[in-house]
Amino acid sequence: MKIRLLIYCLLVLLIFGVSVLLFVRPYDLFLQRISGTSLTQLIFEKGSFKNMNGKVNVLLLGKAGGEYEGADLTDSIIVMSIDTRLSKIITISIPRDIWSNTLQDKINTAYYYGKNQGKDFEFTKNEIELVTGMRIDYVALIDFDQFEELTNYIGGVDIFIENTFDDFKYPIAGRTDDRCSGDRELTCRYEHISFTKGLTHMDGKTALKYSRSRNAAGDEGTDFARGRRQQKVITALYEKIIQRIKKIKIEDIENIYGLVHLLVERDIENKEALYLVKTLVLTGKKIDFHEISLPKDLFIVPFYQSYNGKYVLIPKDGNFKDVHSFIQCSLEEKKNCEK
Repeated sequence: MKIRLLIYCLLVLLIFGVSVLLFVRPYDLFLQRISGTSLTQLIFEKGSFKNMNGKVNVLLLGKAGGEYEGADLTDSIIVMSIDTRLSKIITISIPRDIWSNTLQDKINTAYYYGKNQGKDFEFTKNEIELVTGMRIDYVALIDFDQFEELTNYIGGVDIFIENTFDDFKYPIAGRTDDRCSGDRELTCRYEHISFTKGLTHMDGKTALKYSRSRNAAGDEGTDFARGRRQQKVITALYEKIIQRIKKIKIEDIENIYGLVHLLVERDIENKEALYLVKTLVLTGKKIDFHEISLPKDLFIVPFYQSYNGKYVLIPKDGNFKDVHSFIQCSLEEKKNCEK
């Protein structure tokens, strides 16, 4: 009787062990393929990633890509400050029109100049550190030309639109040089897009238009408003991806990784990213998101002829000191940071 019970227990343990192995094995193989790290190592090893007292600053850049004019200009510039101890992520939108004395051009050209000189993110990192006063640990460049596919794969995103607006000059891809049969207004190059205040479900194409629109009437046509919209889309995209990953379907995880890998050029290794995410998850807290936009009154628009005939922004105090103070105050979640 005892021998029969022992055999039964061993059989149950064997079946359980094989079941666990069959379930876990695909995830283990996937992790090893993309990072060289096994599931066991990820669970039991502390791992490492760049940080200072648990805080990691990631610079998110968005370029038009594809057939859009200025394909390598980073018209989306956002700093993501991640506090792994408090499970908090704060995004800070940086206006693309800020003037760089080093480049003698807008800061959205930094990646373009760096790429042409084989220095990739170096120029952009330096410029953003100067503007924000923040240490930049990693850079991730998003190709908006690939953005739609990822958004559609996860089922779109839900965005709360704060203000109704119309943009009658949203550029149509591939028509930059179209002469429009002699039409002086060149209307064939553009399409009319419209967004209504309220919670809206967006597919990839709609979310892309919402985040890229720059010719709306009123405040929504400013670079500051555009930056806020981009923050909303990035946050919604992140949250939707996490929801899908939490379902622990290996096919989903592999597909999302494949799309992100095509979409994002980055200087963070997969292994570092895994340990960073693990550290956030181990807090056991829901990630708390906050969005920061730099106030308009921190900048002035100088006489354009002094800046190669371009519309640019320069710091009101002349050296970004007030910008640094505002960002630091906001990161510490103090009140009245704009004063």
